[in-house]
Amino acid sequence: MTDTTESVHFGGAGLDLATLNLMLEALGDFVDASLDPQLVLDLDHEDRCPEDIVRAMSDPETLGVQLVFIPEAYGGMDGGAFDAYRVCEAMARKDIGLATAVFATFLGSDPIVVGATEDQKLEWLGAIAEQGVVFAYGATEPEAGSDLGAMTTTATPKVDEDGTVTAYVLNGRKQWISNGSIADFTTILAATPEGPTWFVVPKDAPGFSAGPPEDKHGLRLSNTAALFLDDVEVPATSLIGTEPGKGLVQAQQVFGYTRLMVAAFGLGGGWEALDRAIAYSLERVQGGGPLAEKQGFTHKLIVPHAVRLEAARAFMEDTADKIDRGLGDNGAMNTEGAIAKYLATEAGNAAADAAIQAHGGYGYTRPYVVEKIKRDVRITTIYEGTSEIMEMTIARDRWQAHLKSAFQLYPRRAASLRALHNRLPSVGADVAALACETLGVVFEAARAGRLTRNQHVLFRLGELVAAVEGAAVFAERAAAMVDANAFEKTPTRFDGTALSAMSRVFAREAAQKIAQEGARWVAGSADPGSPALGMLSAIPADAIRAAQVGLVTDMNLVADILYGR
Repeated sequence: MTDTTESVHFGGAGLDLATLNLMLEALGDFVDASLDPQLVLDLDHEDRCPEDIVRAMSDPETLGVQLVFIPEAYGGMDGGAFDAYRVCEAMARKDIGLATAVFATFLGSDPIVVGATEDQKLEWLGAIAEQGVVFAYGATEPEAGSDLGAMTTTATPKVDEDGTVTAYVLNGRKQWISNGSIADFTTILAATPEGPTWFVVPKDAPGFSAGPPEDKHGLRLSNTAALFLDDVEVPATSLIGTEPGKGLVQAQQVFGYTRLMVAAFGLGGGWEALDRAIAYSLERVQGGGPLAEKQGFTHKLIVPHAVRLEAARAFMEDTADKIDRGLGDNGAMNTEGAIAKYLATEAGNAAADAAIQAHGGYGYTRPYVVEKIKRDVRITTIYEGTSEIMEMTIARDRWQAHLKSAFQLYPRRAASLRALHNRLPSVGADVAALACETLGVVFEAARAGRLTRNQHVLFRLGELVAAVEGAAVFAERAAAMVDANAFEKTPTRFDGTALSAMSRVFAREAAQKIAQEGARWVAGSADPGSPALGMLSAIPADAIRAAQVGLVTDMNLVADILYGR
């Protein structure tokens, strides 16, 4: 059950494989030595962030994990999105709260990486790389939440006699800030007369204070606090970049990247919980045999979740590779990042919940850890954009793409998948093609009936897009493994045969979901007599039903792979 990283080159940017492996090994050794299982449970129970460990992880003389996220020009290792995903997944398997503390510094430095001047980058990114200073990201507010355009924190310029801006006075409040009480610096988003703008505020700035740590449901090894800015004066050089009003643009440029990191938390947490359930089921005997041998256990509580997690991983890796190759607007891949986050965090939550059930009464107790993982992984569907924001982001983008493509977005994807099936019939591309074809029908019915006027329908389309595109990418990813053309730095826990079986299972699920749910929401929102209703007959329901043949056999195969049988 051990992950390895022996695979072949796929391209992309970032660290070489040997360097990444050394970092992952050092990270694992450091956390294991610093956080024994009992200490983790004690810190969780006490709701206490181990600040000393957080700082030691950031100290370049001790571990320097943050170096992965810093460009080489400023003292870092110049890791790419793929490297960041691998590191975040590894940290999440140890503890998502601790991982969040490290992620917060990375997130807090994002506006600097994207928008700062060269001198500012040398100063602030250099301090992270060389001194291990801890950052926080101050965007969310009590009333506005994640709606950055609705924030109320202000930055009022102060000018000298010549009319030159010499300083800014910040007033407002930030909420749910990771590292809020412990950060040495915080990047604060505030409204200037020109628009939202990022500022770097040191912890000891007069008028800048943090509230007590939040008493949270989970993620209790992470420090989370409100921040208060009462006439906090910072020099004009604290404004990130050369001009104010660029804050939202700078934030949006990294959404694909940062959401990929949270997706990795969901993936790591979900797999950690599932692996614990697998190990438990090998030892737990009921009805004359171990749970691992009972199909009613494995096919409900283990196999579907392993499949969904690996489908999410496939999409994450595809997105990371594209970011590293600079594809998309500014290389951001915002919608792809949203799909990756949605798939991985929803799958991680479901897997952790199933792991509790898999342990029975033991799963509900602290010593077996899965209840803690469930509490921790739950936040991944909330921070860095809720699942509902992801649904909206996905649906709006793909709806526009559908219209701009003359309604051929998903029919073209289906044709590509059928070509893949003709070459490699084992990876489930034919069923993924059916899912894409059906999604195209549902989109056209929604257009004909003007159904996206219903916000709920728009959100449900986002959910369906994530499932269908996840199936398409999973089939392509399985094909890459079969062709021995996989991503260089991906874990190769599952070979091409295993991923092909998982892809076939997931494709069937996605096709069934779009056929049933797509038809449901079209019929449920269309007016009587709407042309949208008649268009539902174009859904290839019989073909999707026929495609379910062999599902249980494939689930049996996946179970055998997971249990090494």
